[in-house]
Amino acid sequence: MAHFAEIDSNGVVQRVIVVANKDTADANGNEVEAIGVAFCQKLFGGNWKQTSYNGNIRKNYAGLGYTYNADIDAFVPPKPYSSWSLNADAQWEAPVPMPDDGMYSWDEDSQSWVALSESGSLTV
Repeated sequence: MAHFAEIDSNGVVQRVIVVANKDTADANGNEVEAIGVAFCQKLFGGNWKQTSYNGNIRKNYAGLGYTYNADIDAFVPPKPYSSWSLNADAQWEAPVPMPDDGMYSWDEDSQSWVALSESGSLTV
C-alpha cells in the first residue's frame, strides 16, 4: 500500500489516503509516484504528493496540518514554538538542546527547558 497526501495551494496537508499497490504500478509492477498521483487526481482532483510511514519519502509522514516544503522536498510538522528552527531532517529544534538527564518541557518565555517531576508536573 502507498500513502498520498493532498495539499492545498499553501502546501498544507488536507488529508492522507491509502492507495492500493496496483493503482501506483507501471506495466512492470514498479511503484511510480506519478501513477499514484494521477490515480488520486482522477478520484478527487487536487494536488497530491506521496508520503511514507518510515520517512523514506519526503523525510516525515504527512499529517493533517503538516506543510509540504518544496525547497527541501519534505513534509514539515507544525512549528511548536516561534523560537525553534528547522533542521536538515525537517524536524524543529529548540535554540537550546534539551538536557538528557530527565523529563523537560520547553518554556518559550525563558527560552529554556524546565524540569518536570516524574508525574509530569513542573519541578519548583
